[in-house]
Amino acid sequence: MRENVASHTAQQVAAYRLSFDRPTAPFGDPAADESLARDIADGVAVDHDRPMARYLRARTAFFDRCVLRAFERGARQVVTIGAGYDARALRYARPGVRWFEADHPATQRDKRARLDRLGIDATPITFVPADLTRHHLATALIEAGFAPATPALMLCEGVVVYLAPAVAADLFAQLRAIAAPGTRLALSRRIPGSGERRREDFAARVAALGEPLAIGDADVPALLAAAGWRAIELSSRASRVGLLLVEPD
Repeated sequence: MRENVASHTAQQVAAYRLSFDRPTAPFGDPAADESLARDIADGVAVDHDRPMARYLRARTAFFDRCVLRAFERGARQVVTIGAGYDARALRYARPGVRWFEADHPATQRDKRARLDRLGIDATPITFVPADLTRHHLATALIEAGFAPATPALMLCEGVVVYLAPAVAADLFAQLRAIAAPGTRLALSRRIPGSGERRREDFAARVAALGEPLAIGDADVPALLAAAGWRAIELSSRASRVGLLLVEPD
């Protein structure tokens, strides 16, 4: 991603999500999430008939469910890595739960400025500026107040494909080092689309936005296993679109 430039792909994801039905909860502020998304989506063109829309709908639903199920399991910390303009920390804000958002400083600055301008209370969120290619994320999280001895949910949505294999492997090892028993890590690992031409088109579009793909043909499950994570079995549909849920081995 370009230095000092907010993520364009994150803006597009926010625009797509405005049309999705999202799971509800007896807590949180969905209106704040939607207000932020509308602000971000202003002037951002998306095509809801594209395969990308179907992929993002499935991906969004998966991560939403992971959050709500983590609360049922007793998780009281949520870490969103490469948060972009995601606002689950607002939509699913719950008393007693701490949210940590780690993201590239440029995107995070823009997001925080929008929240301030819109008058949205972001006190549930601890913002952790971090360039994953330069900063030691585990250290930054602990310094921000993350409790390594407490079970957490870690979300890594739409991030891994932009990381070089060595960076992804290091990230997985760092997260494992601060993952208490009971912690789960949810992530997406695949470029959307089933055909080679479609994947090439997607790669060309994001490269033109200054956010080139980097993971290539790396075996993400193998990188996770090497870092000490064990896969949790998911539905065949989730597996087909490259969604993973893992826990400490």
